Amino acid sequence: MASTAGRPGRVAKLPPRERILDAAEELFQREGIRRVGVQAIAERAETTKMAIYRHFGTKDALVAEWLRILAAEYQAAFDRVETEHPGRPREQILGLARFIAEGLPELSYRGCPFVNSLAELPDRSHPARQVIEEHKALQTRRLIGMCAEAGLPDPGQAAAEITFALEGAQVSTQNGSIDQTGDRLMRIVEGIVDRHRSPLDASRTDTG
Repeated sequence: MASTAGRPGRVAKLPPRERILDAAEELFQREGIRRVGVQAIAERAETTKMAIYRHFGTKDALVAEWLRILAAEYQAAFDRVETEHPGRPREQILGLARFIAEGLPELSYRGCPFVNSLAELPDRSHPARQVIEEHKALQTRRLIGMCAEAGLPDPGQAAAEITFALEGAQVSTQNGSIDQTGDRLMRIVEGIVDRHRSPLDASRTDTG
């Protein structure tokens, strides 16, 4: 979603529904889902509680919609690397890792919204938690597909290792336990891909 730079003027131009989502994102990221009430969101969005309920029905539905938008941004990153590197799945995987690496500085003070939200939503029937689980499942399937296209003998295992690296880098950035996480992440993911490639594939120039 949009940057908070110049927020008052920018937000005033947004339609009511987008103003609510913008305010919810800012408050959820800064204070957490549980601590933020509908009234606080309404005040930040310069609207009313009734308007929020009219657009979303419940606070839970608002949280779910916010996370659905974030998930769509991550899925768009998959689409983008596939478009930028057609027929080159190794470069697609590295492009995805680069997308995560470039977003790590923001996570250093906000944290991963999916990880943070899961910690606040222990009930697996919560609609927002279901959004996260569906997003992660789709992300895994797409990553396995990239690994298979890259000719890795065990794409499921390779995708699992890459996922551990991507998500571990996000948590390590959030807690400040490891420095240079972006550079380290790129080297780790590249190492995973190359280690899983067959000797014949590894000896060739990467064309996919």
